[in-house]
Amino acid sequence: MARRAVGRRLLDLLAPAVLRAVAASWRVERVGAEAFEALHAAGAYVAAMWHGAMLAPTPLHRHRGIAVLVSPSDDGGLVVKVLRRFGYGVIRGSTSRHGPRAMREMREALAAGTPVVVTPDGPRGPQYAMNVGVAWLARETGAPILPVRITAAPAWRLRSWDKFMIPKPFAKVRVEYLPAVRVPRDATDLELEALSATLRQAMLPDGPGTA
Repeated sequence: MARRAVGRRLLDLLAPAVLRAVAASWRVERVGAEAFEALHAAGAYVAAMWHGAMLAPTPLHRHRGIAVLVSPSDDGGLVVKVLRRFGYGVIRGSTSRHGPRAMREMREALAAGTPVVVTPDGPRGPQYAMNVGVAWLARETGAPILPVRITAAPAWRLRSWDKFMIPKPFAKVRVEYLPAVRVPRDATDLELEALSATLRQAMLPDGPGTA
């Protein structure tokens, strides 16, 4: 236990610095960056990205007043410390633990003008699963959905359910800000399901995207 605690402490201290150094070597292509900046300047939105690809954009959007939904698990605790070092707000919760509280905090954050990042297939998958939670949140708050598709090569892939992606030094990282989607307040549950299926297809690594 003591050894594990020491290891976690070292990770807390070193991970942000290592990530910052590696990210400085990436060749980053931001597709739709102008539209993203306009959306970010306009107010709150719900950014959706896959759990396995969430590392790459972390250093790219630091200190931008963005909050991230993070699992209340022990692994999520490590992520929280890294996110806070990069200037992100954190909302703890998932569909299985503290779901109502997390949803309430996300609604409050969006009402206050804070963008919120959600990984719809997290924290336990299956990979690329998309439920109606993101669309429901957008319908309830009026905040637009910003689907984000992230690819990187070369990259390491962990042997986890989400095939967590870690871009290697000097990797080409492509961040695509897909067109924002607004959900009408009177959208039916069936329409939310259809929209969620469309978002999922667009966000897949080999999806239609914007280019």
